[in-house]
Amino acid sequence: MTDRILVESLPGPPVSEHQMELVERKGVGHPDSICDAIMEQVSVELCRVYLERTGAILHHNIDKALLVAGEVELRLGGGEVREPMRLIFGDRATFRLQDVEIPVHEIAIATAKRWIREHLRFVDPDRHVRYESLLRPGSPELVDIFHREEIGANDTSAAVGYAPLTVTEQTVLEVERYMNGPEFKRIFPEAGEDIKVMGIRTGSTLHLTVAVAFVDRFVDSEATYFRRKAQMQEAVLEFVRSRCPLEVKLTINNADQPGRGLGGMYLTVTGTSAEAGDSGQVGRGNKVNGVIALNRPMGTEAAAGKNPVSHVGKIYTVLAHQMAQKVHEEVRGVRECYVWLASQIGEPIHRPRVAAAQVIFARGVQKGRAFRQIQEIMERELLRLPQLVQDLVAGKYAML
Repeated sequence: MTDRILVESLPGPPVSEHQMELVERKGVGHPDSICDAIMEQVSVELCRVYLERTGAILHHNIDKALLVAGEVELRLGGGEVREPMRLIFGDRATFRLQDVEIPVHEIAIATAKRWIREHLRFVDPDRHVRYESLLRPGSPELVDIFHREEIGANDTSAAVGYAPLTVTEQTVLEVERYMNGPEFKRIFPEAGEDIKVMGIRTGSTLHLTVAVAFVDRFVDSEATYFRRKAQMQEAVLEFVRSRCPLEVKLTINNADQPGRGLGGMYLTVTGTSAEAGDSGQVGRGNKVNGVIALNRPMGTEAAAGKNPVSHVGKIYTVLAHQMAQKVHEEVRGVRECYVWLASQIGEPIHRPRVAAAQVIFARGVQKGRAFRQIQEIMERELLRLPQLVQDLVAGKYAML
């Protein structure tokens, strides 16, 4: 536990009352999201195998990956993949403990194939993707941290979390989830998994720009494409307006231009731009709360794929958001809360070098009492770290 938890009051209005707000979300089929999700799942699977075979979670960080775009031939009515995508696994893992060998490369590739099969309807993990594992053993000192009496942080790192989500953030999050949900896919099977939503709020008006990769096998003509896009826009607008109190304007695939054939439509063979148009990397996608909110402070850590036992880049990032949410829920008069955590390498993770909260209060709040409540909540959540670690080990946080 840290020696001191700092709490201070921030002046000014919360983000929801700023005149301008920018929020982005990358859907499950976006190349960056694919990298984040697969590497996180590889970490979860490694934890399971390490525990089964050695009785402990061993050192690993699977937080470096590159998804290299392939090449396709688009055709109305259905094209084909000419050159597969290439998924490269990077960073560190433990391959052996005494006489127990861990098939890290095989686990990584099998996990990636399973994730693709379960989440990307039109990507064949055996034919459309090639795999290259460049995972290597970790440095002796970082590996040794896992064998000490009390596991310490394996990095000096900082994280920040906030609560609550604004209407803009929540709307952007919900729109992508709706469009990648089973009911939407049933009505619009041509909507691929690669969906990106950008929300720009100016005053009380929210402009949503959505990019959705249409799957060409469902599109037999240019007329069909633009007709289905109009129907899709109507469905999404109805969904948003039933939930969002702001005035909403929506554009889907804004670069489209009728009369230009394949060059005027956003078509894919597999439902993801990673097939040919765009590559992906870990850490360039959504933050752990599901959005990329440009008005908020953001850490530089890529949480996905980091080990859940000692890497504070993952643990503190999730914990900071949880703490901020608890403060907002439990302390009366908190309009907005930011929590900051920083570690010192080698020190126990439940004793951060810095733990601080910055809070915007409603008028009339007794700040002295509120400060004490916030400190108590943060102390409590630090004591609950073992449970958070177990939840991370079990993969209860999707990192998507």
